Amino acid sequence: MLLTELHCHTIYSKDSLTTPEKLLEVCERKGIDRIAITDHNTTDGALHAQQLDPERVIIGEEIMTTKGELLAFFVKDNIPANLEPLEAITHLREQGAFISVSHPFDHMRSGHWEEGDLKNIIPSIDAIETFNARCMWSGFNKDAQDFAQKHNLTGTIGSDAHAAFEIGKATMLIPDFHDRDSFKEALVGAELRCSLSLPWVHFTSRYAVWRKKITRDKNI
Repeated sequence: MLLTELHCHTIYSKDSLTTPEKLLEVCERKGIDRIAITDHNTTDGALHAQQLDPERVIIGEEIMTTKGELLAFFVKDNIPANLEPLEAITHLREQGAFISVSHPFDHMRSGHWEEGDLKNIIPSIDAIETFNARCMWSGFNKDAQDFAQKHNLTGTIGSDAHAAFEIGKATMLIPDFHDRDSFKEALVGAELRCSLSLPWVHFTSRYAVWRKKITRDKNI
């Protein structure tokens, strides 16, 4: 059984200062066997980390579409932002990726989905994220869980860690897997280990954005 973290960010996301090296150090310390690195609209951070630890790292990406964010694992090539959802999904399917949906009903974040738009893609996705540790109100996760149950969708969970100390807040204990199909099978009967992060963790993201802007301005 593998302790698996499915949603985290590195310095390759605009709102994180966590290096791939630091992320892997925390995984080693916390006993996380597999981790999907899901930077915003890029796989560069995941590819960097996978070079350092090929067995532990899953190439992922969190993709902003015109309707909301998708969360994909086993990605081979970057999917650009701002595509129509079904166009992004088509590109992911061509790569053999597993497709989930990030924090679908968290209306406090720009990547949330309207229910009608989410219903339109149900036949084309594998899962939705039914627990995100960064949701500031637990009802957002409850809405996702209810939606998944109503539409017979598999659930994924994730810490959505932008800072190193958040890694491992929401993990799954599942059998070994190596691709979309074996991962989908492994999710059945997963043992969930979930805890919400405190709301102030969002300030770490805002600080990261500010710090990167200051550094960029100084270099102009």
